[in-house]
Amino acid sequence: MNEAIILPGQGAQFPGMGQDWYEAYPKARDLFDRADGVLGFALTEACFHGGVDVHRTDIAQPGIFTTSAAILTVLSDNGLELGSASMTAGLSLGEYTALWVAGSLSFEDALRLVRLRGEAMQAASEATPSSMTSLIGADLAVAEKLAAMGAEAGICSVANLNCPGQVVVSGELAALDIVESHASDHGVRRAMRLNVAGGFHSECMRPAADRLAAALAEVTVQAPRIPFVTNVTGAPVSDPGQIVSHLANQVCSPVLWEQSMRWALGQGHTQFLEPGPGQVLAGLMKKIDRGATVRSAAHPEDAETA
Repeated sequence: MNEAIILPGQGAQFPGMGQDWYEAYPKARDLFDRADGVLGFALTEACFHGGVDVHRTDIAQPGIFTTSAAILTVLSDNGLELGSASMTAGLSLGEYTALWVAGSLSFEDALRLVRLRGEAMQAASEATPSSMTSLIGADLAVAEKLAAMGAEAGICSVANLNCPGQVVVSGELAALDIVESHASDHGVRRAMRLNVAGGFHSECMRPAADRLAAALAEVTVQAPRIPFVTNVTGAPVSDPGQIVSHLANQVCSPVLWEQSMRWALGQGHTQFLEPGPGQVLAGLMKKIDRGATVRSAAHPEDAETA
């Protein structure tokens, strides 16, 4: 297998995600049922029939993880050799799926961590009213300048560097109001407030980072069997201690997705597989490098081309 496996993060969820795989493949059904047992509640019910509740951070995160893991389990059963992937990376939450693919985390440990991460981020969001704003047409310098202006009113920082022309800032609501009111003056085509629970990847999430660090200290993390690229540095990391540190810091640190993908492309990785709900990462890759190919595995029929 010459493909790199890239995994989606929060924002890819939708009501009913994973249900078509659950109904089409026993392997997917077994994994979803296993997830219900690990979590002690019906994640399947929340994903398949919970309606808008699937967008809650504490449901979306384990739901996306389990959906991606179920898809990969089916693909593996159809001949995909996960251990021979050229590399793996995940967008924010997707890092946990990537580490499961790389053999660094067990399914059970990754799922419990993702559930706790979602709960902790939801709680931090409710404790500090905050959000995120996408700056369409902005580069890093402009985003940093606007974030500095917003920081005069509260927590505000650059949160996501997804692809050229798409930078996200995150912080308290009053700070984002300032960012948005000055965005057009700095050449931003559009400043769009995102429909998220809170200011992810900013200091608004510090309580969540602390909870996650404590939970990670109780989990065994192995060195990845294939190259794993972290969002925190945009480069590969293999030391289990560093992986744990990055996972804890990641909820407060910027997501360096474009940098991660440019590292991969610079190493000659041009064929990618995106298993999970939606095709968000394929869309980002088109803006990073149109010469790269991202194969989607979002629907059961995609398993036939594993």
